[in-house]
Amino acid sequence: MRGRSKPALMASVAALFGLAFAELLAGQEIIDRIAARVENDVILQSDLRELSRYQQLVDGKAEPDEQLLDRLIDQWIVRTEGEASRFPQPSDADINGGIERLQKSFASAEEYESRKKQSGLSDAEVRRMVASQIYLSSYLDSRFRPSVQIDAKAIEDFYQNGVVPRAQARGQTPPTLEDARELIQEALVQRGINEQADRWLKESRARLHVDKLPGKETK
Repeated sequence: MRGRSKPALMASVAALFGLAFAELLAGQEIIDRIAARVENDVILQSDLRELSRYQQLVDGKAEPDEQLLDRLIDQWIVRTEGEASRFPQPSDADINGGIERLQKSFASAEEYESRKKQSGLSDAEVRRMVASQIYLSSYLDSRFRPSVQIDAKAIEDFYQNGVVPRAQARGQTPPTLEDARELIQEALVQRGINEQADRWLKESRARLHVDKLPGKETK
C-alpha cells in the first residue's frame, strides 16, 4: 500500500498540532487583564489584586475595585513625578523598618503571620508593597512639607478640641500642652500634606488621558 503523499501528511500534522494547541489554551486560565490605560502605560488587574490583598493584610478589609483603581492611578502620578525628579528609592534599612512597623501593628507575630496567610501575599510581595508605600509617602512629604505652616493657635485648638476630650473619654489624664505640642504639630503637618497632595492629584488627574477598561476579576 502506498504511503500518504507529503502534502496530505503535512496537513494531518498541522491539524493535530492545531488541535493540541487549542486544547492547551482551553485548559489555561487568563491570569491577567488590563484594568486601565494611563497615558502610554497600563495598570493591570494583578496590580488591583495585589493592592487589595495588601489592604486586607493591613486593615483586615479591602476597598472596592473602583476605589482601588483610583488609588493606583494616583500612585502612578506620584511615582511618575518622583522618577522624573530622580527621587531616591528607599534603602533596605528603610524597607526593613517599614516591615517591622507593620508587624508591630499586630498584637503578636502569630496574628501577623495568620493575616498574611489569609491575604495570600508572600514575604517578597509584602516587601515590594512596603517599599512602594514608603517611596510614595516620602515623595509627597518632600514635595509638600516645606509649604505647610502650622501656627500656635492651631496647635492649641487641636489640643483643646481633640486631645483633651479624647483623654477624658477614656478616663485618662490628658498630657500637658507642652508635652503634646510636638506630636500635635506633626499630626497637623501630616494633615496639611494630605490636603495639598489631594488637591495636586485631583488637578493632575484632570490632565491625564485615562481609559478604564471593564474586565473580569483575575485568578
